[in-house]
Amino acid sequence: MRVLQVMASGRHGGAELFYEDLVPALAKAGAEQVGVIRPYPDRAAILRQAGCRVTMLKFGGPLDLVTRFKLAKIARTEQPDIAMGWMNRACNDLPTGPWVNVGRLGGYYDLKYYRRCTQLICNTPDICDYVVRAGRKADAVHYIPNFCPVRDEPPVDRALLGGEAAPVLLILARLHPAKGIDVALRALPEIKDAVLWIAGDGPDEAKLKRLTADLGLGNRVRFLGWRDDRSALLKAADVCLLPSRMEPFGNVVLNAWAHGVPLVASMSQGPGKLVQDGDDGLLVPVDNAGALAARVKAVLGDRALAKRLTAGGLRRTAAEFSESAVVERYLAIYRAFLA
Repeated sequence: MRVLQVMASGRHGGAELFYEDLVPALAKAGAEQVGVIRPYPDRAAILRQAGCRVTMLKFGGPLDLVTRFKLAKIARTEQPDIAMGWMNRACNDLPTGPWVNVGRLGGYYDLKYYRRCTQLICNTPDICDYVVRAGRKADAVHYIPNFCPVRDEPPVDRALLGGEAAPVLLILARLHPAKGIDVALRALPEIKDAVLWIAGDGPDEAKLKRLTADLGLGNRVRFLGWRDDRSALLKAADVCLLPSRMEPFGNVVLNAWAHGVPLVASMSQGPGKLVQDGDDGLLVPVDNAGALAARVKAVLGDRALAKRLTAGGLRRTAAEFSESAVVERYLAIYRAFLA
C-alpha cells in the first residue's frame, strides 16, 4: 500500500504534530508513504528518518498554480493507492486520479475545500456528525482518534527552567485567544506557590506577557517558546492544564493521559466529550479562572485524587488511544477504501 501524505499548513500546531506522529507510525507498520509538505526541513527530516520520500512545495495560496501542477505530477509519478490531505489547503489541492482521495479533518472546517475527497476521516464523533449534517454521506465519513507517543527521553531538568521546587503546571498550546491561556494566568494567584510553564508560540505572546506582568506573576510564569520535547516536559510536570475556549479534539488530553500526568481541562468541545470528570481528569467551565484554580488546588492537595486521575488516563490510553490501535484503524480503513 502506497500513501501520499499531503500537509500544507504551518510549522506548529496540533494537526502538524500528529502528522509527524502518524506518518512514521504507519511507516513502522509497513505502509509505504510519500510526504508532500511545505519547506520545513525539520519535518522533512522526521519523515525521511521514518523511510519516507519527501518533496517540499510552496503551497502559496489560491493563485499558486505551480504547486498544484507539481503536486499532480508527483501523484502521477508515484501512483499512490491513497492520497490523503491534511486540512483545508492540502485537500483543496489534491489531484484526482486512479487513487482514493481522503481528507483528514481535525476541526469544523468549511467543506468546500474537500470537494476532491471521496472519503473523510475525522478525529472526533462530533466532527463526523458535523460533516454528515453538512451533506456528506455517512458511509463516506469515518471516525479515527489521535494518539500520543511517549518519547524515550528523561524529564526536563527543572533547574534549567528556573529551579522549580514548587508544583509545576504545564500548558502545551499555541499562544492564541482560543487556547484560554489568559484564564490560567488569572487563576494562578489563587494557586499558592505553583509555577506555570507555557510551551508554545503564537500571536498572543506579547499580550500574555503583559498580563503576566500586570498580575505580578513574573517570577511564577515561564514562557518556554515552541518545544519539541513534549514527553520531557510532561514527565517533569505535576498537573497539565487545557483551559481552551475552543478545542475540537484536544491532543493535550492524550498527552497528559499517556504520560500519567493529572489533567484539568475546560469543557470545550473536545475535552468536554473526551474527559470523564473525576475519573481520568477534572473539567471546569470555559472562561472560569476561579473554578480552574479550585480544581488545580484539589489535585495538588490530594495525592489519592491525583493517582486516580492518572490511572484513569492510562486506562483510557491503553483501551482507546494507543498508537498500535489507532495505526491499525488507519490501515484497516485504507484497506476498506481500496476494496
